[in-house]
Amino acid sequence: MAGIGVKLNHIFEKRSLTANLVGFIYGSAMTIAPMMLVIGVILLMEWLLGFNTVGYDMRELFSCTVLYIFIFALLTASPFNAVLSKYMQDAIFEERYQDILPCYHIGLAMNIFLSCLLGIPFCLWEHFVGGVAVSYVFTGFCGYISLVLVFYTMIYLSICKDYGRISLYFLIGMTVTFLLSLVLRYMARWGVTQSMLMALVIGFFLIAVLEYATIRRYFIQNSNRFWPVLRYFGRFWKLIVVNFFYTFGLYVHNFVFWTTELRMVVVRSFVCCQPYDMATCLAMFTNISATVIFIARMEMHFHEKYKAYSEAVIGGKLADIQSAKRKLFREVGNELMDLARIQFIISVVIYLLAIVLLPRFGFAGMVMRIYPCLAVGYFILFIMYSGILFLYYFNDMNGAVMTAVSFFVVTWLVSIFATGLSEIWYGIGVVAGSFVGYSVMYHRLRWVERRMDAQVFCQGNLIKRNRGPKPTAKVYQSDGHFAREDDRQQEPPLQAAGGQS
Repeated sequence: MAGIGVKLNHIFEKRSLTANLVGFIYGSAMTIAPMMLVIGVILLMEWLLGFNTVGYDMRELFSCTVLYIFIFALLTASPFNAVLSKYMQDAIFEERYQDILPCYHIGLAMNIFLSCLLGIPFCLWEHFVGGVAVSYVFTGFCGYISLVLVFYTMIYLSICKDYGRISLYFLIGMTVTFLLSLVLRYMARWGVTQSMLMALVIGFFLIAVLEYATIRRYFIQNSNRFWPVLRYFGRFWKLIVVNFFYTFGLYVHNFVFWTTELRMVVVRSFVCCQPYDMATCLAMFTNISATVIFIARMEMHFHEKYKAYSEAVIGGKLADIQSAKRKLFREVGNELMDLARIQFIISVVIYLLAIVLLPRFGFAGMVMRIYPCLAVGYFILFIMYSGILFLYYFNDMNGAVMTAVSFFVVTWLVSIFATGLSEIWYGIGVVAGSFVGYSVMYHRLRWVERRMDAQVFCQGNLIKRNRGPKPTAKVYQSDGHFAREDDRQQEPPLQAAGGQS
């Protein structure tokens, strides 16, 4: 995210209150603005199109359709994002720009295949068992695939540091969505939910087309080399595990409560738990600023220390290397602690405002009783994910896997236990899972710090790795000559073991 960092450094170097405000707004626009635009447009359409005048069953069908589109578009993209990002970064570093389009195409085919593997059976069930019209089911499926394309292509624009275009394309797409919904409702005389859903589908598809056009403008040549991309999935399978279990852990507690008596089943197909899902959404928005804060601080402070350590390793003295390493890990600790302090203040303010204001807008009862515990859980969760990114920097894939898997497993198991508790403790699964994941992440960072020298200086191989018989241990003969390579390959291991040194 160096593109954001350069701009943020330029803004914050003025060291004024206005500069801090402008920097925060810019960071927000480059990171969380797309999500906020989608939510804002949906709320605006509901208000202007008279969504509250629609029957309860149609309102819930539309809400569940949009909910499932977002959740499962993210889940089906999660196994591919990290590995494809890694391949693209390596290709750009090695200036193999002709290999970017093959990476895009093979990844897109795999993502669409997995998405259809889950989406088509569900849509068939929704029509034949739930009795939903074919036109509505097909429109929802198109929206699902369009959002898959949007999320997938965003990976490549993010690697290209083109965050501004992502926000711009979402602004264009959501503007078209809003205007088209008015046309379909008041000029074409479509139903309210049909107008909203079709407008969202076209808006998502427009965003995907604009993103793809930008990718094709950046990368023109195509080497048609697909096998190297597939080999990356075997080589970096740990990235798949980390990204999938982290994303799955974000929703597994919702899935647990979808199986309880609080659940609501719509058209015998969609399952949700409205109070818990709404409280989850509020808790996420309470702490979403942690993403902006972390990106800003990472770009402005951590990269300088990381660069200084890398330069010391390349050409510095031992004392310089050790000093740079201490400063690097001191900066890691400072960034995590500063993130926790700043986000704690923001979360407390937002929480107090939510407790006071939200009941006036209809958010009360069970939703507000579940919300506090989930807010605490998401506060820890976003800090935990920041630590996972640090583990990525230090190439500790085992630590990242341990963090993500422990977070998922503990969240899942404790959420099952929480279904038998009172409402205020329903979110304890997220709290426990995030705390365990954070603890694992913290201890792995300390472990990396102790083993940093071995990781940097002892990763090479004296003998080229290859399949075949193990070479003999004898490298020097008693007559003062080095053993030839062919002798070392032909000599049996037992004879070599008994040879003279």
